[in-house]
Amino acid sequence: MAGVSAHLLPPVHYFLLFFLQMSLQSLQWGNVSSPTTFLLLGFSSAYKAQVTLCLGFLLIYLVTVLGNLLIMTLVWLDGHLHSPMYYFLGHLSFLDICYSSVTLPKILKDSFSPRKTISFVGCITQIYFFLCFGGSECMLLAAMAYDRYLAICYPLHYTTLMNKKICLCLVAVSWLNGSFSSLIQAFLTAHLPFCGSNVIDHLFCEVPFLLKASCSPDTRLNEAVSYALAGTIAMGSFLLIFMSYVRIIRAVLQRRAGRQKAFATCTSHLTVVCLFFGAGAITYLVPHSSRSKEMHEVLALLYAVLTPMLNPVIYSLRNSEVRGAIRKALHRGLLEQRVSA
Repeated sequence: MAGVSAHLLPPVHYFLLFFLQMSLQSLQWGNVSSPTTFLLLGFSSAYKAQVTLCLGFLLIYLVTVLGNLLIMTLVWLDGHLHSPMYYFLGHLSFLDICYSSVTLPKILKDSFSPRKTISFVGCITQIYFFLCFGGSECMLLAAMAYDRYLAICYPLHYTTLMNKKICLCLVAVSWLNGSFSSLIQAFLTAHLPFCGSNVIDHLFCEVPFLLKASCSPDTRLNEAVSYALAGTIAMGSFLLIFMSYVRIIRAVLQRRAGRQKAFATCTSHLTVVCLFFGAGAITYLVPHSSRSKEMHEVLALLYAVLTPMLNPVIYSLRNSEVRGAIRKALHRGLLEQRVSA
């Protein structure tokens, strides 16, 4: 069940990305104020610091990719994990790999580059995918909370209310909303004038830092659209999660038995929600003027790099079914080695 919609959604991304890149190329040909490249001001240029950062980023990226691939493989192969909750978890792991891959490989490459540059098209494309995967993850976490609400509050009707078709629709809506909202923001950002200013004081391309680099006298439209779209997706998803857990807690407290098991099925998801939305809230709600450049970079790494790495760790440590699937896979691998030997 974990890969049902994986083959349906990439064509949408290819179409949107093709549309965006065609628009960017026509914009560059017709607008001399758009720079061909941007200069990214990353971390320290000291050699020892670069080596340490590169090794740290490489380790984080490997853990992120391997951990999430492990979750996806377990969900795909283990029959005990063929349920809506793990169907969503498989998509969450895929999103985390994509989310970290938008920024980390470029940051790794820049760790040893004397001049950290990114093309104009590459910068806008990075913004598109970063917002797309981030927005899709917000909505997917809300779908997972709704799934837990139905499972705990309506256990007798759960298989009817959360069937295969509903799961597919929830995942598709998550991907499509993230894709179209990010396309609008990337498109509007691409049409900003830069007047030769091509310095971005950040580790990677993000809308607020391009607005800051732009020479446009009025960026209120871009800011309003950006906050409206991001706020609608993020706050809407958070409110759905909050309302789901309020009802879950109320239903569990009214029970005399099974409280521990009911809460156990929610703790992993709730931990991931707090980590993801908490990091985003600190990053975007705390005034930028009150932070140093180093604080900007640390917060960016928190929500863009560390969160995707920690999600599979959280689910592996706090979910008994995932731990059981890992033990069975290891046991099966040992038996196959002994037989082959």
